[in-house]
Amino acid sequence: MITVRGLAALITISLLFTGCGVPAQDEPHPVTLPRRPLTATSAPATTEPLGEVAQVLCLVRDSRLVQAVRRVDAVPAPQQQLDQLVAGPTPNEQAQGMSTALAATELTVNLPIGSSTAEVGISETDDSAARTDAVLAYGQIVCTLTSRADIATVSFRRDGEPLRVPRGDGILTGEALRAGDYRSLIGPA
Repeated sequence: MITVRGLAALITISLLFTGCGVPAQDEPHPVTLPRRPLTATSAPATTEPLGEVAQVLCLVRDSRLVQAVRRVDAVPAPQQQLDQLVAGPTPNEQAQGMSTALAATELTVNLPIGSSTAEVGISETDDSAARTDAVLAYGQIVCTLTSRADIATVSFRRDGEPLRVPRGDGILTGEALRAGDYRSLIGPA
């Protein structure tokens, strides 16, 4: 006679053998992944070549930080990524209303071996110009660099000395910053 435990064991074994309804395959099959940024909305077609690595640059649209994802062939060095950020949006990104708050800014980045804090040196070419978009500019730098797997925080320096910069809430700090410090400025893609 079958006991309650025996019946429960038979039902469990039968469920294990039937699985989740996905038939077993003897050999793997290819899967085609989308070749566009996952955060993109129906953007106009681009003539730029598609690469294998997603590079994130944080640009500005309507006084908010937005991520622009560019496909490149290889992971760029942090300095290359900052140079592209300062160069500004591509024509396609401009057509989507993106701009940059980093005009007339020279940036250098140093990532000490074994550290996840990037040190960004800033020298503005025109110190007499008042910057009303400084929070966005620093937010662009921090959000771009911390989108990388090798950088968790960013600190700023001018002429080798620590530089106090505004967080997203406008408070000046000399501490290393994360993207979360600019959360209030990050807008939808």
